[in-house]
Amino acid sequence: MGSGSSRTRRSLLEHIPAFQSLQIVMLGLDDSGKTTALYRLKFNEFINSVPTIGFNVEKVKPSSGKAKGTNFTFWDVGGQDKIRPLWKSYTRGAEGIVFIVDSSDVDKLEEAKVELTKIIKMQDNQATPLLVIGNKQDLPAALSVSELEARLALPDIVGHMQLWHLQPACAITGEGLFEGLDILYEMIIKKKKSLKHQKKKR
Repeated sequence: MGSGSSRTRRSLLEHIPAFQSLQIVMLGLDDSGKTTALYRLKFNEFINSVPTIGFNVEKVKPSSGKAKGTNFTFWDVGGQDKIRPLWKSYTRGAEGIVFIVDSSDVDKLEEAKVELTKIIKMQDNQATPLLVIGNKQDLPAALSVSELEARLALPDIVGHMQLWHLQPACAITGEGLFEGLDILYEMIIKKKKSLKHQKKKR
């Protein structure tokens, strides 16, 4: 089983050349913890950040896990009302979308659901692998994964052709973030393999 698993791992990695960078867009309402999560992924330490006006771009290359050695380019886009109409410009052509929600701010979850639905329903995004991160799980008021899934109505708004995952996390400590990145990586690989298979059948 070990050797077969290794062969599978090598065949998966062949779909992403070492020099290629996967383009990932990180979205979410303001104060959901996007930039904190981004810097935790990049430096694996907590960096106190200020609200993003516009966007941040960072290269991330995990040193462990299933995505080890893979080059990611993260576009962290501000979540203020006036910036959200620009989200579609960043998601077009992205190979993965990360949407971060504040698990402890129940009052904003409906607004987050509306914005996430808009992104998912855009034609260009309907097959893009989606990682939803339920951030701030360290806070007492944080909702569980099942509660978040219900509040965001994820099974209802995500198309049947779209790969998605809801990951509980804490951007300050990093708990759950790297696990989520590994799952996003696997979803991207799965999509690439599916597209390659479809091309061969034509």
